[in-house]
Amino acid sequence: MSASLIGVIDFETTGISSAGGDRATEVAIVLTERGRVVDRFQSLMNAGVPVNSFVSQLTGITNAMVRAAPPAAEVMREAARFVGTAPLVAHNAGFDQRFWRSELAHAGVAAPHPFACTVLLSRRLYPDAPAHKLGVLADWLGLPRNGRAHRALADAEVTAELLARLRHDLMHRHHLPEPDHALLQTLQRCQKAQLPRVLQSLAQRTTPAAA
Repeated sequence: MSASLIGVIDFETTGISSAGGDRATEVAIVLTERGRVVDRFQSLMNAGVPVNSFVSQLTGITNAMVRAAPPAAEVMREAARFVGTAPLVAHNAGFDQRFWRSELAHAGVAAPHPFACTVLLSRRLYPDAPAHKLGVLADWLGLPRNGRAHRALADAEVTAELLARLRHDLMHRHHLPEPDHALLQTLQRCQKAQLPRVLQSLAQRTTPAAA
């Protein structure tokens, strides 16, 4: 698998707490390479947990759709094969990372994948954005959007567009080399006040010395 691959993931779920018994109803993963989408995976899944009316209205995912979906463990094993060893990115990654680990644990599969978060990165690079929700950022940055919000593939594809824009701006506005996943993790951990100095330091490391 190419070292430049990054998977962008989104879950739809029955609620917000994987530890409290909530389960995934849908997962989507968009594989990107140097900012370009190269493959997609999406599936509804049946974990045996009912979808309440609020979640159904928000996502459009009904109990009938979940009942007809393949078992969650089967879907997650396929998702893990699809991702391979690629690191992952999500919008509000703490949420998706918890469900990734929880659902793979239910399936008996390890989940060693590191996560980076486009919420944290956008807060640091776009402090003037009116908000850092995915839809607000997409509109503010003029990113293309297809499909219904709060469906996994549509949200994963918008997040992939946001990731590509973040990486583009790091290279062209801040003069960094092509950002890999580890660099994204470093930047999201920076305190906002320290970020200009960190970006300048990273750019200077890659600028050839004057002859």
